[in-house]
Amino acid sequence: MDNNKIQAIVVGAGPAGVSAAITLAKAGKKVLLLDRADNPGDKNVFGGCIYTQQTVDIFYNYIDGPLERAITEEKIIMLTDKDSVDISYRYKSNNEYPAYTVIRSKWDKWCVEQAVKNGAYFAPKTLVKELITENGKVIGVQTQFEKYYADIVIIADGVNSLLAKQIGLRHNFKDSDMTLNVKEVFRLPRERLEDRFRVNTILGTSARIIGGPLKDMFAMGFMYTNKDTISIGYGASLDELKKNKIKPYELMDKLKEHPTIAAYIKDAELIEYSAHMIPEGCLDKIPKVYDNGVMVVGDAAGFIDNIHFEGTNLAMLSGKLAGETAIFALEKGDTSATVLSMYYKKLKDSIIVKDLDTHNNTIDVLKKNINTITSLYPELACKALSVLACANGKPKKETYNELFSDIMKSGVIRKSIPLGIFAMGKCLKK
Repeated sequence: MDNNKIQAIVVGAGPAGVSAAITLAKAGKKVLLLDRADNPGDKNVFGGCIYTQQTVDIFYNYIDGPLERAITEEKIIMLTDKDSVDISYRYKSNNEYPAYTVIRSKWDKWCVEQAVKNGAYFAPKTLVKELITENGKVIGVQTQFEKYYADIVIIADGVNSLLAKQIGLRHNFKDSDMTLNVKEVFRLPRERLEDRFRVNTILGTSARIIGGPLKDMFAMGFMYTNKDTISIGYGASLDELKKNKIKPYELMDKLKEHPTIAAYIKDAELIEYSAHMIPEGCLDKIPKVYDNGVMVVGDAAGFIDNIHFEGTNLAMLSGKLAGETAIFALEKGDTSATVLSMYYKKLKDSIIVKDLDTHNNTIDVLKKNINTITSLYPELACKALSVLACANGKPKKETYNELFSDIMKSGVIRKSIPLGIFAMGKCLKK
């Protein structure tokens, strides 16, 4: 780099930033990738999975990366105070898997290495303090050490994104717009983990947890299997935690103490606790994602699908689309907002905006019906299964009538029909 001038600067070496950097580097563009951490991913609160389709578009050799387990089972675990019902779906696979669990500190490091191999410059432990602007255009960044100039700056600095706020591309999210993710990691000998989850040496399980300690709150738990560790945690809306006057670690403790969850981590060693904020990912709350000389990607742009626990795949895709837009703008010699608007057009044609549009306002509807989803459904599911599983000495007709009476009194049918109509309407909307 001559005189600290380069074609593109990417701030943040998470999935979105690395994807943008590697896309630019593969096209022969000079790109500088900056990250404030020594090892990107160390502080990330990621459950979690990477999804094959988006990953292979960026990293053709992803299978050589530090993958933990191929996910071939998806569970929904519905909890009451003491009981549970598991709904499990197992993929039929011919050695092609839709997702893999990864440890982000290992995965992000590997991804940065791939970007460097393709020609990107990487500067760790570099804090970007502010953007440099001139005549309404972003022309570089000011770090704690020096200034760097570029034709295009791509902001990938995460959920708080002070840089996007600096130039008016982000507002301060409200508590109701933010979710707190809390995660603990437990080490368990590999053989015992595989026996407990009924998987072989390369396969694993992903689970969503509803109800139990999380009932009556806009909150959902998660569980993922790694090679010799189990990641367990939850995401809860900030305003819900405040309303219920419960501390994040207290809710985590209650989740771990539930008999069903406790059985998964019995005799396991707690090795990590972490917490991190993420945006709730409603399309109406997404800020403008481009301006003169700048684009915003990943969590910094609010690209989170909380309904499906998807974020990494959307981050990688947004980074790729921003990288493609930057290549076009650089070759055209015009990095104005008019040209960079191509980025948003690409987003609208992708699953990012389409899925966020499908789920727009869904979170508000779910919050209004949270008691039905997180308390009533698990209670009725457990009761229905207990009728089939137990011989309690009563005539079956009497037991069935009691169950039917409980279902009708609960109003579950009346409450479920509007939810079903809303969901169908969102999915069928043009």
